[in-house]
Amino acid sequence: TPEQAARLKKLQEQEKRQKVEFRKRMEQEVSQFIQATGEPRRRFQPMNKIERSILHDVAEVAGLTSFSFGDDEDSRYVMVFKKEFAPSDEELEAYRRGEEWDPARAEERRRLRELAAQQEEAELERGPAPPGPPTDYKDKYRHLIGSDAAKAAARTMEANKAYGCVPVANKRDTRSIEEAMNEIRAKKRLRQAEDE
Repeated sequence: TPEQAARLKKLQEQEKRQKVEFRKRMEQEVSQFIQATGEPRRRFQPMNKIERSILHDVAEVAGLTSFSFGDDEDSRYVMVFKKEFAPSDEELEAYRRGEEWDPARAEERRRLRELAAQQEEAELERGPAPPGPPTDYKDKYRHLIGSDAAKAAARTMEANKAYGCVPVANKRDTRSIEEAMNEIRAKKRLRQAEDE
C-alpha cells in the first residue's frame, strides 16, 4: 500500500540521517583522539555492528588502526590505536581474552619465555639422552624377584621341547596324514553302513 511505502521510506531516511550523524560524531571523537598527545589508544563504548563498521571506516580514513573486541554482540566494542602505538599480537590477545594490557607483565612473560628457550637450547647442545628405559624394571619388582633372580634365570635357561617345532620323539601319534585320513574315512563308511 502507498502509506506503508511512505512509512518505509521515512524510516530509511531517518536511519540514513542517524548514520550520517553518528559518523560525524565519530569523526569528531577520532580527531580529538589524534590531537590528544598522551593517549596512545582509545576504547569506545559497546556498539552495534553498523556503528562499529562506521567507526572502523572513520579510523582507517584518519590513518589509525582499529580492532573490535568482546564476545557477544551486545558487549562488542572498538579500540582505536595511533599507528606509532600499534598493538603487538600479545596485546591483542590480552584484549581478546577480556584482560587489561599490562606492559610490565608482558615483559616479564617475554623474559621467562627467553629463559625457557635458552634452557632448551642448552639441553639440545648437551646431546640426546643415552638410549634405554628411564628406569630399571628390576628395581620396581626387586621385592618380588630379588636382586639377581633375572641373571640366574638367564644362565639356566634351556629350550623347552614342548613348544615350537616338536621333535618326532615327543609325538604321540606317529601316523602320517594319509594314514590318519584313511582311518577317519573308514570309520565314517562304517557308521553310514550301520545307519542303513
